[in-house]
Amino acid sequence: MSTVRAIVVVITTLAACLGTSLVHADDDEKYPFYGLFRSRDLTTFGFLRLDMRPAYAVTIEPGTWAIETELGYQNTWALSPEVEKYLISLEPTGRRKVGPDEVAAIQALPGENYLLDLESANFDLTFHYKFAQNWTGYAILSAISYNGGFLDSSIESFHDALGFSTFGRPALTKDSVRLIYDLKGAQVVSLGTPTDGGIADPTFGIRYTGFAMPEKWAFSVEAAVKVPVDGERTLLSTGKTDFGLQASLQRFWKRNALYLNVAGVYYAGSGYPIAQSSRVIPTLVLGYEYAFTQNTNVNLQGYVSRSVYTHEQTDLEELLGEKYQYTIGIRHRWNQFLVSFGFTENVQNINNTPDIGLQLGLAWLPARKPRQ
Repeated sequence: MSTVRAIVVVITTLAACLGTSLVHADDDEKYPFYGLFRSRDLTTFGFLRLDMRPAYAVTIEPGTWAIETELGYQNTWALSPEVEKYLISLEPTGRRKVGPDEVAAIQALPGENYLLDLESANFDLTFHYKFAQNWTGYAILSAISYNGGFLDSSIESFHDALGFSTFGRPALTKDSVRLIYDLKGAQVVSLGTPTDGGIADPTFGIRYTGFAMPEKWAFSVEAAVKVPVDGERTLLSTGKTDFGLQASLQRFWKRNALYLNVAGVYYAGSGYPIAQSSRVIPTLVLGYEYAFTQNTNVNLQGYVSRSVYTHEQTDLEELLGEKYQYTIGIRHRWNQFLVSFGFTENVQNINNTPDIGLQLGLAWLPARKPRQ
């Protein structure tokens, strides 16, 4: 829980510093807020499950629509300690493709082991419709693409510049796809993309906001369901229905806003690449938003979620541990269009989350309605 406290300290300290600097602002402008980045968890470990997005914060009128598009791109290099030692021992001999010899060497390492090396792109199209004063419905349509990517060189240069470990990256060719699991729950080898991608399961949700709250506070609850549309499909659908509940608390000042989202998802399990049983997965998202101008906002948020794996599948702490990620992003609005760019970095348990995630969004919003 020390990382959760660290997320709280970082975000609240930043909010206090920026808020203090604006206490004596002499303008009477009303600054809009958009809420947290609504991107989902992009990690390969549990990517296909339902993940509740942080609550929407735009005020719209009954009978109006809002439409969001978001492209999320992530690079994953995740491996067990024994595989990392093995790859580091190969670095002096130069880069190589992973072939039968390398797979056999990994499978011969002591204990359980895994290596995941890939990049993926996720496209979300979200429709919000407010059909009553306190009720809003939404639908999320998603597509996924898997590939070797282009970020490996940039990440390696970043690690070198800051003096970080190589994590065994220089032993293998760049921009390739490798999935190797040698766990007690599964033995899987895929050298190349098991699928190029396709349409993922849609999500449908409903949000209620009619709670009596003090001025400048907002509270909402929502429920969502992920619906399988074409059975189980490799790295596209678990073939099972997931359900989720979320409570969101929002506090607004003149230019600053704090957000807290607590969610629980009933994950029905999956069969690939490892058979996973059903379980409830809690998630916490805490964030801060600052309005630089009438049109430009910045966000800082932290994400904590439980792993989809249990001791039934593996005893490796890297896979059983919680997932922690920070995101920093900026938004700019032109008339009724909102452009977003976010950067996500993993923290603490670096071998169960993407190294780097990038988010680019474009939303169409109704005409501005000043927040009271």
